[in-house]
Amino acid sequence: MADQDYIPADPDPMAQRSDSARNLAVAVYILQALSFFVGGITGLIGVIINYVKLDDVRNTWIERHFRWQIRTFWIGLLWTVIGIVTTPLIIGWFFLLGISIWIIYRIVKGALALNEGKAPV
Repeated sequence: MADQDYIPADPDPMAQRSDSARNLAVAVYILQALSFFVGGITGLIGVIINYVKLDDVRNTWIERHFRWQIRTFWIGLLWTVIGIVTTPLIIGWFFLLGISIWIIYRIVKGALALNEGKAPV
């Protein structure tokens, strides 16, 4: 979708910080980051929040963040399962390392874009 299809972020940084949808996206990025330390349960909670609130953020700049977070969760889960299943073959450890780096990259990139009032790309 083109950028002009979305309602842009308010250019006022203080208004952005008070936006409840933005605050939810921040919370989900935090939950995704915490999932590394608590076995993934917070990542599951985060994606549930994304799906429950997706209609509320439709056609806003936050929708892209929600979709980014949803995609990060599902692709991360898929490759984590593949990595776990293939750990006896040694290659699974490389899958787990690679997907961990990729998930961290996506969380950081998305959170930085959110902080700047932009959609992740």
